[in-house]
Amino acid sequence: MNDSIAQIFWIVLPVFGLIGVGFAAAWSRYLPESIGEGLGDFVFMVALPILLFKTLATVHFPDISPWPVWISYFGGVAVCWALSDLMLRKLFGRDAKAGIIAGVSAGFSNAVLLGIPLVFTAFGEQGAVPVLLIVAVQLPVLMTVSTALIEWAEHRDGTATGPISVPRIAGSIALNLVKNPLVIGIVGGSFWRFLGLGYSGPLQVLGDQIAVVAVPCALFALGMSLTKYGVRGHVLPAVFISAFKLLLMPAIVWFLAARVFALPPMWTTVVTLIGACPTGVNAWLIANRFRTGLAISANSITLTSAGSVLTLPFWLWVLGA
Repeated sequence: MNDSIAQIFWIVLPVFGLIGVGFAAAWSRYLPESIGEGLGDFVFMVALPILLFKTLATVHFPDISPWPVWISYFGGVAVCWALSDLMLRKLFGRDAKAGIIAGVSAGFSNAVLLGIPLVFTAFGEQGAVPVLLIVAVQLPVLMTVSTALIEWAEHRDGTATGPISVPRIAGSIALNLVKNPLVIGIVGGSFWRFLGLGYSGPLQVLGDQIAVVAVPCALFALGMSLTKYGVRGHVLPAVFISAFKLLLMPAIVWFLAARVFALPPMWTTVVTLIGACPTGVNAWLIANRFRTGLAISANSITLTSAGSVLTLPFWLWVLGA
């Protein structure tokens, strides 16, 4: 028991320690906000894509279908999304668009800035495959669903400026995906492996030098970014959303992965931990794009990020990591 707690402590300490240092640097204004934004851009556009490229070019892929991983993960997303949407509309009397933002906030895990560093810290490249399966599809799936639902809600509420255009929505999402650096890293690494080009020599030296800083820089940038959100307005909806996100979603993901699909223990643990991650900043970006639910998404990001300091160690303990 004591050994297990000590192991969890040494997994969590460097992760949340770096987040805390980044937050303190931004909150105290020791580093200006522009540094955090620049570091975040470096992580998202350079370091993490290279880490994903390197991992996919070299990691061993077991003969396991990705569908159980996706169904387990998005099953948890769907339940928490629906409950949060229903809660906000029925309990707090908000409109359909705000309900969709609540759903996004309850289902969109911070898989990139926290999930990847957490999994790589806990399991190294052994845990890479399931987390990359989620990272590869989470953004396109949830962006497609949220965009389509919000446009539908605008037409239902009479606030739309034009007819629903499926080709326009699909084209916009496809363009964003093609330009997404993480998608480029994933696709590039997959093709590199498929072509059997190998990962050695100067390419390996250069790639490793950049990839090795991806995890600490991602955590530091995440810490700095948290000062932008804070807590504002009516907090109670975000409390419900946070409970769904940090407790209910990983419980559902674990049940589906372990009991329904009987995934390998390592895969079950990784998928559950990604489900247990706090709300990702994309929830706020979606809210900002459609100018609705900004306080809901910001509060959810802040509360889940703070709460995950306790809930992620709890899930690591439950999962026996």
